[in-house]
Amino acid sequence: MELKNYTEDNNIIEEIIEDSIAEKVGIEVGDILLSINDMPVKDIIDYKYLISDEYIEVSIEKKNGEVWRYEIEKDYDEDLGIVFTNPLIDRAKSCRNKCIFCFIDQLPPNMRKTLYFKDDDSRLSFLQGNFITLTNMTDDEIQRIIDYKLTPINVSVHTTNPELRIKMLNNKNAGKIYDILKRFSDAKLEINCQIVLVPGVNDGEELRRTLNDLAKLHPSIKSVAVVPVGVTKYREKLEKIKPYTAETAKGLLELISEKQEEFMNILGTRFVFASDEFFALTNSPLPKYKEYEGFPQLENGVGLMRLFEDEVVKELDKIKTSINQNKKYIIATGTLAYSFMCKIGELICDKFPGLELKVVPITNKFFGETITVSGLITGRDLVEQLMEFRNYDKIIIPRSMLKRDEEVFLDDLTLQDVSKSLNIEVVPSKVEGKSIIDIIKK
Repeated sequence: MELKNYTEDNNIIEEIIEDSIAEKVGIEVGDILLSINDMPVKDIIDYKYLISDEYIEVSIEKKNGEVWRYEIEKDYDEDLGIVFTNPLIDRAKSCRNKCIFCFIDQLPPNMRKTLYFKDDDSRLSFLQGNFITLTNMTDDEIQRIIDYKLTPINVSVHTTNPELRIKMLNNKNAGKIYDILKRFSDAKLEINCQIVLVPGVNDGEELRRTLNDLAKLHPSIKSVAVVPVGVTKYREKLEKIKPYTAETAKGLLELISEKQEEFMNILGTRFVFASDEFFALTNSPLPKYKEYEGFPQLENGVGLMRLFEDEVVKELDKIKTSINQNKKYIIATGTLAYSFMCKIGELICDKFPGLELKVVPITNKFFGETITVSGLITGRDLVEQLMEFRNYDKIIIPRSMLKRDEEVFLDDLTLQDVSKSLNIEVVPSKVEGKSIIDIIKK
C-alpha cells in the first residue's frame, strides 16, 4: 500500500468532523494534540484507547502557542471527530523482511518515493486492514495488541512451517508466527490470515499443513485467503519464481475445494478461500454468492468478481423498462478479467438497446505481461493501447487503477492527462454494480 503522510511524526489536526464533539468544544484545524488525561499520545492506538472513557481531559496547543485544556463528557467509545494530518500520529514502521515474493522489490526504478516504502505496521492492520507479518514486533508490542484488544488483525502467514517461513521471509524471527497467533487466539482476538502462494515452495503439502494448523485456532482465526504470487519483469538478482499457470492454478483450486469440504464438516465454515485470480486463470465458474460466507477477504480479491456480478444483476433488475442509449463506451480492464468483463458487458447491453460496449484488455507493458490484474495498469499503457480507438463517448476504468485518494495512476499520469491524450473522457468506476450502471445511464 502506498503511504501518505505516514512517515512523519506529528499530532497536528487536519480536519474537524462537522457536528462532532471536537467542533462543539472549539478544537480547530491546525491545533496540536498534546495529551489525553495527562498521558502522552504516542500513536493512533493510544489515541483510540485514551478517548474511549466517558470523561476525558484533552490538552491542545493552539496556533498562537497557548495550551488549552478541555474537559469532555461523552458516551463510552464515542469518537471526538478529529482527523490528524498523519493518521498514525507516528512514523510508520517499515518491513525488515526480504521476502522472496516481495512485490515492492520488483518495482521498476524512478517511480514516486512512497511506492517503495514497505510497511509492516500492526496499527495499519487495525486502521486500514493491511496485512502484516508480525516479524517487526517486540514482545511488548504484541502484548499491547492483546491488552488494547485490537481486532480484527490481519496477518500474512504464508506458512506455519518455521524453517520454511524463515526462508521465505529471510528473517530469523519469522518462525515464531504460530506462537504469536496462539497468543492472539487465547486472547480471543479476531484474525484474518493471508497466504501468498509460490509454486513449488509453500503450496501442495506445505499448504495443507498450514491450513490444518490455522484451523486449530478457529474461531479466533476467522478466514484464510490464498492468493497467487505476483511476478513482474523486474526480478534481476532476485530468486527465480514462476507465476501460476492454468494447470497449476487448477490443482490449487482442487486442493482448496477439498479443504473447504473438510472444514465445513469439522468447523461449520469453509474457512479458506481462493482469490479470484485462480478462477479467472483457469476460466473456472465462480463460487456462488453464499459460498463466500459474507466476503471477509474482499481486499484480497476474494469474491470481488462474484459480488460485482451480483450487484450488476440487481441494479439491472431495478430498471423495469429498456433504456435506449445510443452511445459507444469502452471498458478497459486487465487481461485477467477480460472474459469476465465481456460477460458483464453483455448483461448491461441487454438492458440498454443501442448501447455499444467494447471491452478492451490492457496488456501490462509497464510491469510485464505476467501482471494481469486491473489495479496495476498504468496511464501510459492505457494511452498506448487505446490510441487506435476513435469516436467513443467514454472510457470506463476500475477505480482501483488510481491512487486511493487521488486521480493519479501508478506512473504519475493523471486521469486528466490520459483523457486529454486520448481525446475521450476517462471515467473511473468503483468495483460496484451501482457505480458502473450509474455511469452507463448518464
